[in-house]
Amino acid sequence: MMHNFLIANRHELERRCREKVAARPDRSPNTQQLEQGIPMFLDQLIRTLQAESKGDLTRGLAVSGPATGAPDRQAEVGVSAAMHGADLLTLGYSINEVVHDYGDLCQAVSDLSIELNEKFDIAEFRTLNRCLDNGIADAVTAFSDRRDLIIADEQALESNERLGFFAHELRNHLSTAFLALAAIKSGSVGLAGPTGGVLDRSLVGLRGLIDRSLAQVRIGSGMTLQRSVFSLASFIGEMKYSASLEATLLKCGFHVEHISAFLMIDADKDLLFSALGNLLQNAFKFSGKGGMVVLSVDIGGDRIKIKVKDSGPGLSVEAARDVFLPFTQSGVNKSGLGLGLSIARRSVEANGGLLTVDSEPGQGCLFTIDLPRRPALSETDKPPARPVEQR
Repeated sequence: MMHNFLIANRHELERRCREKVAARPDRSPNTQQLEQGIPMFLDQLIRTLQAESKGDLTRGLAVSGPATGAPDRQAEVGVSAAMHGADLLTLGYSINEVVHDYGDLCQAVSDLSIELNEKFDIAEFRTLNRCLDNGIADAVTAFSDRRDLIIADEQALESNERLGFFAHELRNHLSTAFLALAAIKSGSVGLAGPTGGVLDRSLVGLRGLIDRSLAQVRIGSGMTLQRSVFSLASFIGEMKYSASLEATLLKCGFHVEHISAFLMIDADKDLLFSALGNLLQNAFKFSGKGGMVVLSVDIGGDRIKIKVKDSGPGLSVEAARDVFLPFTQSGVNKSGLGLGLSIARRSVEANGGLLTVDSEPGQGCLFTIDLPRRPALSETDKPPARPVEQR
């Protein structure tokens, strides 16, 4: 009988399983894995076979669980396999290795029985397969559930960290704005003086922070893009008006090159406005007082490239490679969350475009938004006017 074979050759079967684990690339058997995994399962398999050989099917099912895979069962195999699967995740194993743990035993039993010319009943093989199926299913389920919990915890921690940074920046801007407003209301300073400039900078910072946060929510929640066809020249005109205020506050030069009135673009205007606004704010910040930022548009075939060139200190190769990663800040000025460029790239990509940067230390940065071009309608392309009914 199979249970006598397993008892007589238990140490050899465990040895073969250990060898298979040790033979896997970059992995050696862990003490916890060897003591609580296959040895425990092998003991449960033996007890199941013994019970069924005596006709005690109820006891056998209590150890191994039914073949139906009922989720409400509390069989020994399921409970210990679930613990084993969760432990393997903690030990750094993959889900592939969880399955292999049980497959190793099945292969060891098959190989050794052939070598020793042992014959087993079909019913015993069915019991073996039932135990293996239940063990694998519960181990994999526990492994996946524990992994999902870990991922959820990491995402919650990251979300809380971002929320904390956002609240910190929001509080700073509001506090500065309230202080400036209180000073102006006291009558000791004028609205057009330096204190008024502080108030303006705080309000501009608040607007930028809120715009970036709203863009991040939209592109991170799977919301449908609000696409529309609009004039690129009009869009850049709106951006010029908005960005000029910040350039003036920072005493940074800002030049917008001429853009053809016939250029059309099909995109989510709000997301694109947020992305370009981020690039310009970044450019003003690093160009600083007396610097220069240039906004231009190039056309190449069916592509439109919106470019923002600053006169800042530029980036090293390493910094340029990582500049779009979340919570990454380059240069001396560390104000802000370090999320602007990450959100900008995601906003551009959501519109089917690409955001890149070219830079060298001391030469400033050139950020490029590369988007598909939508041809403008000519007079002949316009739909015919509907005829006026005669009354």
